[in-house]
Amino acid sequence: MRVEYLHLSKSQLFLLKQLARAFLAVAVFGFSLHGCADRKQNKPETPVLAGPRSVSLPMPSLDPQTSFGWIDSKGEHATPRDFRGKVLVLDFYATWCVPCRQSIPRLNALAENYGPQLAVVGLNVGGPDDRVKVAGFARDLQIKYSLGFPDKAMTDLFLADNQTIPQTFVFSREGQPLRRFVGYDETAGVELEKVVAAAVLVNSKQ
Repeated sequence: MRVEYLHLSKSQLFLLKQLARAFLAVAVFGFSLHGCADRKQNKPETPVLAGPRSVSLPMPSLDPQTSFGWIDSKGEHATPRDFRGKVLVLDFYATWCVPCRQSIPRLNALAENYGPQLAVVGLNVGGPDDRVKVAGFARDLQIKYSLGFPDKAMTDLFLADNQTIPQTFVFSREGQPLRRFVGYDETAGVELEKVVAAAVLVNSKQ
């Protein structure tokens, strides 16, 4: 059997090496793009906002007969109507959300300052993987108000037009919508305190 060898000039060898390098670069680039696409698909869909407030979005109204609500820390189902007679603050958050964490000291202060006249409830919307982190999150940040996991119907209603978190909703003692805060910064925190203080004073028990 006769074996024939292909003899290439130096210029031809150089050209082949360049072509091989180019092919390898294209393959690596394509792989990295595929990886980025997968990471984007797995990224939580809920964005995080820490900028200016949006106060023009509509507020959902709480129908006295509504059955949607959340599962509380005791595993029991609670609804907004359980808190009639109190000012109600519902805060939608996730443990991985930085502005959500920044809002917690303010919510803690409200819960402590107004005691039985105010109910603050944090509702986790961070996804299934985030639920297991809530207990440690509450312990580390020393959360002093109630936490729960909202029904899908409740999340769909409250966050239908904007999924930015945190979102904080304030309702009167009678369940009337008062104010909606989207995102959090110091300005929003001060305004939240004012809204809650005014709501607590209305029909406040002496």
